[in-house]
Amino acid sequence: QVQLVESGGGSVQPGGSLRLSCAASANSFSTYDMHWYRRAPGKGRELVATITSAGGITNYADSVKGRFTISRDNYKNTVSLQMNSLQPDDTAVYYCCARKKINRIWEYWGQGTQVTVSS
Repeated sequence: QVQLVESGGGSVQPGGSLRLSCAASANSFSTYDMHWYRRAPGKGRELVATITSAGGITNYADSVKGRFTISRDNYKNTVSLQMNSLQPDDTAVYYCCARKKINRIWEYWGQGTQVTVSS
């Protein structure tokens, strides 16, 4: 079992920055690929960024490339999402997700943190 707790959401003006963090409870954190998803009002869930278990590979949605950076610290059991040049379309609830496949898919979600970009 992995418990994930996001923090760092809030309200910001267009062009501003926020840093989201996700703290994991399990010592097995380093075995999971980590993902940030978001769900905007009236829209489906969108995969924003992914980082592999050792941190060697990252991937981003086209909509956030060059603006968002995902990183992780396997000693502190945390994953972060640095969000720069925020735009109103980035307004959403952001969720972190831990996932790995060993025999079956193991998947855990945080409760989400609200990000609002508005002038």
